[in-house]
Amino acid sequence: MQKFLTGAASAALLAGVLMSGAARAAVVQPMPTPLPEAIPQPRDVAYPAPLEVAVDATDLTHGIFSVREIVPLAGPGPVVLTYPRWLPGNHAPSGPIDKLAGLEITADGKPLEWTRDPVDVFAFHVTPPAGARALQIRFQFLSPVSTREGRVVMTPEMLNAQWNALALYPAGWFTRDIPVKASIRLPEDWKYATALETERESDGTVQFRQTTFETFVDSPLIAGRYYKQVDLDPGGPAPVRLDVIADRPDELEMTPEQIAPHRELVRQAYRLFGSHHYDHYDFLLSLSDKMGGNGLEHHQSSEDGTSPKYFTDWDKAPAGRDLLAHEYTHSWDGKFRRPADLWTPTYNVPMRGSLLWVYEGQTQYWGYVLAARSGLLTQQQALDAIAATAAVYDARVGRSWRAMEDTTNDPIIAQRRPLSWLSWQRSEDYYSEGQLIWLDADTLIRQRSGGKRSLDDFARAFFGVNNGSFVPATYDFDEVVRTLNGVEPYDWASFLKARLLGHGPGAPLDGITRGGYRLVFTPTPTEYFRAAEGRRKVTDLTFSLGLSVNRDGQIGEVIWDGPAFRAGLTADTQIMAVNGLTYAADDLKDAVRLAKGSGAPIELLVKINDHFRTVRIDYHDGLRYPRLEKIAPGEAALDAILAPRAK
Repeated sequence: MQKFLTGAASAALLAGVLMSGAARAAVVQPMPTPLPEAIPQPRDVAYPAPLEVAVDATDLTHGIFSVREIVPLAGPGPVVLTYPRWLPGNHAPSGPIDKLAGLEITADGKPLEWTRDPVDVFAFHVTPPAGARALQIRFQFLSPVSTREGRVVMTPEMLNAQWNALALYPAGWFTRDIPVKASIRLPEDWKYATALETERESDGTVQFRQTTFETFVDSPLIAGRYYKQVDLDPGGPAPVRLDVIADRPDELEMTPEQIAPHRELVRQAYRLFGSHHYDHYDFLLSLSDKMGGNGLEHHQSSEDGTSPKYFTDWDKAPAGRDLLAHEYTHSWDGKFRRPADLWTPTYNVPMRGSLLWVYEGQTQYWGYVLAARSGLLTQQQALDAIAATAAVYDARVGRSWRAMEDTTNDPIIAQRRPLSWLSWQRSEDYYSEGQLIWLDADTLIRQRSGGKRSLDDFARAFFGVNNGSFVPATYDFDEVVRTLNGVEPYDWASFLKARLLGHGPGAPLDGITRGGYRLVFTPTPTEYFRAAEGRRKVTDLTFSLGLSVNRDGQIGEVIWDGPAFRAGLTADTQIMAVNGLTYAADDLKDAVRLAKGSGAPIELLVKINDHFRTVRIDYHDGLRYPRLEKIAPGEAALDAILAPRAK
């Protein structure tokens, strides 16, 4: 029954509400604290004098880089010093400021108090005394001593000096306008390699020629007790060198047959792009299981960290051998041609990665193609690698809610931290799904032009301009579309948007089909897939049970809504037994094989934290491993794509 208030009651209620509001108004409510004064915006004007950066990298016992820096003052008044935050190649605000320690600033011999900016913690405010002409700065960069703290960059045998971690610079100037004189002191008898030009060496200290802060940060250094350099392009248009450091001297042993594809990589890249954008180029290759692995592009060099058995196990470990081809491609795609919203005037202006599917996705494509054309991978290994990529992304269930283009934000969102549900959350899929998009585009151009044109023509038109220049040339989405249309007229804008913004089902696999192959699954893995398992130290049952397991029986990844997921398994679960027997990788694969066609589930005894339980996985389709199967006899378009270029 509906009730109504009398007039008197209604008036009383209204009065109460008004009094309550008045009472609240009488209470002092919190107000926002004003933000601090803005950090000076960068200007494109010359800084008046060079910074001096001196690094001591001899404390191998503790893994400590000691830095001394002189920053000439541009004028009187307060100064803001910044530590590089937004790192090119990382596409993220991942500057390792947590490893900076012991910061001391003086002027004219007097210590100065500094204050960290309360909003931008990568900025330090300091007020020099009147008449001071320079700031003297000291600090240490503390290399992680174990992988749980981050990437190890100094060991008793080698080091990787990344200058962005070893210098502060004044806010208010483009980094290309700030001159730098840098030096480094290395352990006795160590050899080094860097794209920086050496001015002189004396008593273990290397002094480099003056350059800009932008080039300085873009030219890291490796050094080691055991070092070898190989000339990859004798008599070429610019020196290209393979600089190798290793944990042990025997790991530097390489045969002419192993050097040959590295030299061919340079030739095939020139034939693809028709240009180069460096005065010299150095592959800074570290072979180590002690210093952290790496793959980071720079304009005139790349940091390439891989297995210590890169050469000694050459025939056994093809997986990952596209690394050098990928990073080398970045000299054209990413460093020379750069997305307009990813180029920034300093390392503390935010980057935006909307075009990473070109920057990284097309580089991933050319990395595989050039690895095959040069012989770093055989054609079959390249096909098997593409099959593995296609299978992963065709089953990427996360696309149902998240478009691939949105993953270009992942360097900022996740910063490559481990994810519990990678297949559902997605992470930087613009790399390998981007690779599939560019294969799709390549085969479509070939089909529409009757084989007269290909994505090679796009590469030459887009990346091959201004030969010899290494001044970055920026671009946007419309320029990508215009260049594609210049190669082969088509509605490329719609083509790209459908693949960037679509939700499937499935990955863009038309490039494989148009290339003359189809994705299939067989009970035995390819040579490449098996090598990839060994490199990752896992048993990969992604396409059967929907999980991968490390060598100790710990689950690494569970595929969202796959058989293991539906049985209640998660990452980090420990498998103790398989069908009543103590866990072994081969026994787990045997259980999957034997369950095919039977009605009995696979029974696992697992440990989750301190709890044991038995789970039963109701899966009966056997082992499934991806490979590409040729649709028709003869050379297919994909074969032609992977074949070396004669000119």
